[in-house]
Amino acid sequence: MLKGSSKLIFEGSTEGRTGFSLPTLDVESVELSDLYEEKYIRQTDARLPEVSELDIMRHYTELSNKNHGVDTGFYPLGSCTMKYNPKINEKVARMGGFSHAHPLQHSKTVQGSLEVIYEMQESLKEITGMDEITLQPAAGAQGEWTALMMIRAYHEANGEGHRNKVIVPDSAHGTNPASATVAGFETVTVMSNEEGLVDIDDLKRVVGDDTAAIMLTNPNTLGLFERDIMEIRDIVHQAGGKLYYDGANLNAIMSKVRPGDMGFDAVHLNLHKTFTGPHGGGGPGSGPIGVKKDLVPFLPKPMVVKKDGSFELDNNIPQSIGRVKPYYGNFGIYLRAYTYIRTMGPDGLKEVSENAVINSNYMMRRLQNSFVLPYDTHCKHEFVISGSKQKKQGVRTLDMAKRLLDFNYHPPTIYFPLNVEECMMIEPTETESKETLDGFCDTLIKIAKEAEETPEVVLEAPHTTVIGRLDETQAARKPVLKYKFED
Repeated sequence: MLKGSSKLIFEGSTEGRTGFSLPTLDVESVELSDLYEEKYIRQTDARLPEVSELDIMRHYTELSNKNHGVDTGFYPLGSCTMKYNPKINEKVARMGGFSHAHPLQHSKTVQGSLEVIYEMQESLKEITGMDEITLQPAAGAQGEWTALMMIRAYHEANGEGHRNKVIVPDSAHGTNPASATVAGFETVTVMSNEEGLVDIDDLKRVVGDDTAAIMLTNPNTLGLFERDIMEIRDIVHQAGGKLYYDGANLNAIMSKVRPGDMGFDAVHLNLHKTFTGPHGGGGPGSGPIGVKKDLVPFLPKPMVVKKDGSFELDNNIPQSIGRVKPYYGNFGIYLRAYTYIRTMGPDGLKEVSENAVINSNYMMRRLQNSFVLPYDTHCKHEFVISGSKQKKQGVRTLDMAKRLLDFNYHPPTIYFPLNVEECMMIEPTETESKETLDGFCDTLIKIAKEAEETPEVVLEAPHTTVIGRLDETQAARKPVLKYKFED
């Protein structure tokens, strides 16, 4: 038996009741058999609930109220930068001149849209310190792949196609080795030292004549700034490799330091993270990449350029790796990010990073006595704590994450990075108030005390959610994705 309106929709179905009306067909009807092979045509009607429009509206409204998002609660998902999405962004994205434009219109008829793209490119060049930007990639991982394909094309153009290794830190985002593999490279792991930073001696060991690139984010996934970045740059460049910057953590350093000034040759950005495009539910994303001048010839085409006072799509890029996204990427996300950048300005973006770092350090220090703090040093926009102390009491990090649901908090990222036992990675962002941060910290401290005094409360959590604790292995391997009618 389903709870709430779902019961009304499925068990409350009444034969002959409808929740829609369609206009009379005013064009010539076509038989399905004229369009499809017989095997693709249903022989009987689908068994669907028969309910009124009001019932179906209540059903979907109830489902939407069960969702969690930044508009409904704190979302401390480490590495995801789940910050507030300003509503002015939505207003701009819905302006008719933008939202009604068709991607196949002639460039002369969409000059305003192309101007936004061009100005967005210029803004991101300034923010990152790169020489050129393309907005085409549809998400961060596609941005990674695009940049790596450009690096591969660069090496091949220089007669060094043998460079087939990409170095990835042991704390890296999982998409880094995946993107490298899809781009045709082999991955080599460089270890972290006891401070959570790239081990320089190990880097010297793994770098070589076959090195194509190293993929880093700075600050790294542990929330720590790679202070040896200039030495890392020299080691990789002297070996003939390129430095790739994963922009997932850019929220910590905007208007403070630029990837291009650290020596990076390519960078991807997450407009749906750092620049407030909404990305709950898996999208939509946008992962622009920026490159230094020696990689510019390999950028995807077309590029939006300004010529004689107007804007056009330039396909004359002979060494381009080709188009990586239909049309010109996720334009609606550009509009949101462009509005955010223009609203904040350089001083505002600097304040964003400062507040994100302050919030992160404040939370880390509030939690350090209740959990193991693997790296007791100043962090950036996010930090990691370990539930290894609670594990000794029989309570795992997963259990504590489930218990947070009872207090209407979305859990932080857990068990990542992999090099921290029982890891919790927390990123508060700059948009949360001290009261919200304190409420979350108080709750997590309470749960740590429960793990010590009444562990069964945590082990059996969640207690207040619509669905209780699942068998996660079975849920992943044998998900039930449809309603089964009882005859």
